Amino acid sequence: MEREVLIVGAGPAGIATAACLNLHSIPNVVLEKEDCLGSLWKKKSYDCLNLHLGREFCQLPHLPFPKHAPNFISKTEFIRYLDEYAEKFKVILKYQTCVKSASYDKNSMTWQVIACNTLTNKNEKYSSRFLVVATGENSEGYIPQIPGLHKFKGKTIHSMSYKSGTKYKEKSVLVVGSGNSGMEIAYDLAKHGANASIVIRNKLHIMTREQMFLGMKLAQYFPLKLVDRLIVMLAKLTFGDLSKYGILRPRDGPLKLKAETGRSSVIDVYRAISSIQESKVLFINGMSESFDAIIFATGYRSTANQWLKDGKESLNEEGFPKKGFPNQWKGSNGLYFAGFARKGLAGISMDAVKIANDIKKAY
Repeated sequence: MEREVLIVGAGPAGIATAACLNLHSIPNVVLEKEDCLGSLWKKKSYDCLNLHLGREFCQLPHLPFPKHAPNFISKTEFIRYLDEYAEKFKVILKYQTCVKSASYDKNSMTWQVIACNTLTNKNEKYSSRFLVVATGENSEGYIPQIPGLHKFKGKTIHSMSYKSGTKYKEKSVLVVGSGNSGMEIAYDLAKHGANASIVIRNKLHIMTREQMFLGMKLAQYFPLKLVDRLIVMLAKLTFGDLSKYGILRPRDGPLKLKAETGRSSVIDVYRAISSIQESKVLFINGMSESFDAIIFATGYRSTANQWLKDGKESLNEEGFPKKGFPNQWKGSNGLYFAGFARKGLAGISMDAVKIANDIKKAY
């Protein structure tokens, strides 16, 4: 199959890029290994998930959320938004098509892509002038290597497999990872009657959604340093001194950290794990505790460098573009990257618009 543009991945980045291309009347198709768009949201997210930023920072290009929508969008509402978005902009999707390799042919100046049709278990060949890698930052769940983990007698899962705390009632559960997912899962476990604990390795900011929303609004008009001071002061008034729980604040403010590292602030605390002995977890501070289950909210990894054969000069070992923001979206020979800015949905929208405009110039 020949198309001017091949897009790999039907998450928000992929469908946003396709929508922007369609508005320029540039033929494209989105290849997706799952049987639906937005599979991370539909299949690999917990029930109580809500977007952590205000809706105006989470909308895709050319389709704002309705004015009557809540400021913080629920998982169900966001999934509905993605489906409506793809339908409105007539995004062409080819499901159950798993890309195995993509290489650049210098003679024809096209990208040659081999994908497996998981329905027929047969390989299919695609050719395109432009290739958009939209598999994003969260392709594959990551679980760190911990001594003794394989001998743990309880249940271990990645947060992508967690749905609800219902089945963990009265069980002792350790959540590893103190990002938004880890914090929300620990809270959900506690609501359902589990004895939940969470591992916090690094210093972090804990803010309310409203405080972060205020900060992002103010950052459009005032210096980050000033805004950070204000929202950190508000957080201190809200939560008080959290150091007695082992939670220490970083020196840099939450908005500065988000801009420089992509790490968001987050809404019984243990230090890092040293090893696991059957049902007992040992921590680096010498403490130990027995658990029935461990849930790893330890993030995801990109898989782009596993199948992108040419263009690897653009990617580092972690599968992310070597170019930093704001230049990470463009490679060479018609290669583009959507959703790798570590800027959330706002970054995805910026990538999609830039990629479509750049392809239009060369089309």
